[in-house]
Amino acid sequence: MLIALNKPYGVLCQFTDDRGRTTLADFVAQKDVYAAGRLDRDSEGLLLLTDDGRLAHRLTDPRHKQAKTYLAQVEGVIDEAALQALRRGVVLNDGPTLPADAAFASEPDWLWPRDPPVRFRQAIPTSWLTLTLREGRNRQVRRMTAAVGFPTLRLIRVRIGDHALDGLGPGESRIVTL
Repeated sequence: MLIALNKPYGVLCQFTDDRGRTTLADFVAQKDVYAAGRLDRDSEGLLLLTDDGRLAHRLTDPRHKQAKTYLAQVEGVIDEAALQALRRGVVLNDGPTLPADAAFASEPDWLWPRDPPVRFRQAIPTSWLTLTLREGRNRQVRRMTAAVGFPTLRLIRVRIGDHALDGLGPGESRIVTL
């Protein structure tokens, strides 16, 4: 079984929490599934859950280089030099990243409001980009955009390999046919 979930902002990528925070159990009724990969609590978007260990491995193991595409809202107006740096790969404190596909984006018309909203600073504009990675380090997109001078304010994963968010609202899920 494979389930696609649009993980809302503020939700932990686990099924229990001893501090009473919102977890996947608040959104997924199926038993005996687990997340194939993670999104940090501050990130939103596509999360795949499965009861199949082999499938989870194929989706998450860096050797398979499963493409993951993100939509990021960053502080400032991102420029071509920053995008080129992301395309070449940047050096993070845990070593250089693989090259990423990076492009300017517009805020999509399908995007739901975030609760709480992203901080707004009248004097500092924001911009959007898409970023596709083939590795999965901890908070990698956020660290990459910060490394090129554009901190991430909002991060939404929209695709993992062949699986896309495709109209799921925050907290909604669907069974995916393989």
